[in-house]
This record gives sequence, C-alpha cells and structure tokens, in this order.
Amino acid sequence: MTSVADAVQAMKAKFNPDAAEGLELVFGFRIDDDKHFSLVVKDKTCELLEGENPDAQVTLVMSGETLDGIVSGETDGMQAFMGGKLTTEGNMMLAMKLSELFPG
Repeated sequence: MTSVADAVQAMKAKFNPDAAEGLELVFGFRIDDDKHFSLVVKDKTCELLEGENPDAQVTLVMSGETLDGIVSGETDGMQAFMGGKLTTEGNMMLAMKLSELFPG
C-alpha cells in the first residue's frame, strides 16, 4: 500500500483542468480518521493542501486502503460509497464531480 500522501499526489496528477473551468470547489479528505488534506479546485487549477480545511464543501471519509484502490482504479468510488467504505460529509453531489475532475 502506498502512503496516503503518495495516493493524494497520484490523484492530483490525474486532474483535468478543462473540467474545472469556472469552478471554485474545496474537497476535503479524512483518511484513517487522523490524516486530513484538501484539494482546492479553482478555475482550471488544483492545489493540494495538508490539514483539515474549514472551507471544504464536501469531505470524503475513508481508509487509506480504500483511497489506494480508488486512485489505482481497482476500486470504484461509487461502489465504495454504496458498500459503506466511503462516506461523505457536506454536499454529497459535489463528490460526484470528482470523477470528472480526476478521471482514471
């Protein structure tokens, strides 16, 4: 299993700037209950920040193992959600945009 930081960097590397045109979104992530980071998407840019972000419009909560699977493509994010391995806090509909912004 890669580290959470590596998985997040891999996710950021998949960023599709065209899908983020005109958007201003903050996605929070809580991994293994104690690792926090956020992806700030702002008009074709994506910035990775460590720590909890109070501006997050949606926070995705999962284990490091689930994050690894989603980033590698072995785990479908929607299936992880339906199976209870991924939960959201905040605007769940924004979580759906992740697949457009960070295509596998």
